[in-house]
Amino acid sequence: MTDLASADFFSDYALSQDPHPYWDHLREQNPVYREPHYGVVAVTGYQEVLAAFKDHDSFSAVNAIGGPFPPLPFTPEGDDITEQIEAHRHLFPIHEHLVVMDPPAHERARSLLNKLLTPRRLKENEDYMWQLVDSQIDQVIGKGRCEFLSEYAKPFATSAIIDLLGVPEEDRPEFLAALGAEQPDGARVGALDGEPVGLDPLQYLDDKFAGYLAERRREPRGDVLSGMATAVYPDGSTPELIEVVKPATFLFAAGQETVTKLLSAAVKTLAEQPEYQRILRAHPDRIPTFIEESLRMNAPTKVDFRLVRKTTTLGGVHLKAGTIVMLCLGAANRDPRKFEDPHEFRPERKNVREHIAFGRGIHTCAGAPLARVEGQITVRRWLDRTDEIHLDESVHGPAGQHHFAYDPTFLLRGLSQLNIEFTAAT
Repeated sequence: MTDLASADFFSDYALSQDPHPYWDHLREQNPVYREPHYGVVAVTGYQEVLAAFKDHDSFSAVNAIGGPFPPLPFTPEGDDITEQIEAHRHLFPIHEHLVVMDPPAHERARSLLNKLLTPRRLKENEDYMWQLVDSQIDQVIGKGRCEFLSEYAKPFATSAIIDLLGVPEEDRPEFLAALGAEQPDGARVGALDGEPVGLDPLQYLDDKFAGYLAERRREPRGDVLSGMATAVYPDGSTPELIEVVKPATFLFAAGQETVTKLLSAAVKTLAEQPEYQRILRAHPDRIPTFIEESLRMNAPTKVDFRLVRKTTTLGGVHLKAGTIVMLCLGAANRDPRKFEDPHEFRPERKNVREHIAFGRGIHTCAGAPLARVEGQITVRRWLDRTDEIHLDESVHGPAGQHHFAYDPTFLLRGLSQLNIEFTAAT
């Protein structure tokens, strides 16, 4: 049994498998509470996390991915460290990506992404996904079993975003192979939270998209990539090529990994609680709220970090400029002050859509509409094409004693594997 008072959230394997008892413990001390190992202030309350997300004047996103790793590249001085942050920004992890930008750079980068994620483009992508989901299911339906992440979720999520970003048809197999979406053993070749990998997915994507966009600037073709290549900032100025590449590649890498985690969490629930299979087959209009509750219960991003830019208070707690704050999305989504019986899966709850799995404020996940559609289409077609779905007990153990392994990272929450068995619909 882990001693919650002295547990290290960043390295304790048991907490990577189930962080919720730890988060509940911290919230009982205070929804804004300093953990003992790195001096990081953990925010586990719903209202407090929401307040921090929306106050980008006091809280900088410069350390959003790494938190306390590596340590700050400067010693904070005074009650406003904005100038120090800007002077050292280039020393922070993935500093050139949208997720760690602050205004005004954030608005400029986001404006380029918004030109890609138009309602028309999202609708075209959704139409493609309805075909994609069946082609992916076709590959496993005859076997009656699969390892869901490697054989469905990862290739589906990767193919969906490949299409959204307009990768040419002839290059798509290369993307799937390079990003590990074709490996039947589910081996990971890239990750976003710093573990050693065989290939840097962001660098691979940067190189590929830089080549595409440079070509489209020379010779526009009227396709999605040409639209990205010719996008301009709101003031009419033309961005450097790399400034167009970065928002697209981060959307790709982040979307692939987090959507895979969402899909596997939703299907795990279907397999463990078969009553939802019956309910959703009879009432497919309830699938959207089923997905929202899956997001609330299993936010793919466990934590998001902020650096206190200006001395402030949060939840009545004084925070000095330079303090590293850990916004615990997974904890906020199970705050009993916001959600009744928060550890119970209840898609019918009235405030089911008020979770913050996608963040809030200016950094709300740009790919949220895409992720929701991927979840809804996946659940709909798996239920249409099967009569029943259950867990493979030879891997996950018998009913009442199911066991699962989660990726051992402090940043993301997702199953390492999910083995299911199913009967094809008659």
